[in-house]
Amino acid sequence: MSINLFDLTGKTALVTGAVHGLGMAMAKGLGNAGAKIVVNGLSQDAIDAAVEEYKACGLDAYGYVFDVTDEAAVIKGIKTIEAEVAPIDILINNAGIIKRTPMIDMEVADFTAVINVDLISPFIVSKNVAKGMIERGGGKIINICSMMSELGRDSVSAYAAAKGGLKMLTKNMATEWAKYNIQTNGIGPGYFATSQTAPIRVDGHPFNEFIINRTPAARWGDPEDLQGAAVFLSSKASDFVNGHVVYVDGGILATIGKPSNEN
Repeated sequence: MSINLFDLTGKTALVTGAVHGLGMAMAKGLGNAGAKIVVNGLSQDAIDAAVEEYKACGLDAYGYVFDVTDEAAVIKGIKTIEAEVAPIDILINNAGIIKRTPMIDMEVADFTAVINVDLISPFIVSKNVAKGMIERGGGKIINICSMMSELGRDSVSAYAAAKGGLKMLTKNMATEWAKYNIQTNGIGPGYFATSQTAPIRVDGHPFNEFIINRTPAARWGDPEDLQGAAVFLSSKASDFVNGHVVYVDGGILATIGKPSNEN
């Protein structure tokens, strides 16, 4: 009997912060592969709108409001999800924020806020989801890293520090939990066409030109470009893949610049 290595039927995936954008795109990918989708956020209105969109796509989706930086709220949220929906087989730590401020002007409180959401919350959620995964004999954890896990950039010091830390946290999760049949990996998105980047993706905008010229693929990513990596790292196909970050970036990190057309 043949086995579809990428089939997620019967699996339940929690994707934090997946009420829009790249998180929603990845969650839809898992749903289209057969998984039940559970999303969280801070606003009931945003959760309701997201669940409605998932269901309009024919997906089995549920939503819960809790703060991923609050461990007591996370523990309660996980308990409720597993009682009302199903045990969590797949976790994608997608929730994140960024504050674009030069380091010399950045307040400690703002730096700490980014670290709390982008680095500490994946620790909190993963630790508490992993307890159930260990009891059940395995699971998949995916941390959403960034090209800033590898590179610096003006005005994103807190974000880069958090994402660099998240890369190493991913490796440590893999180190500690692989023996329990938990595979922990990361996805590092490049620059994607989303509603947030729409104002800078117009022809003639300097940053739009920079990204197109810097990316060997010569384009911005489409959110659906993340779905394959998300499904792979959530599926049986990745059962011996652990502690890696898959960069979905059109080749940016592979080169110092897009090759010219000259021989």
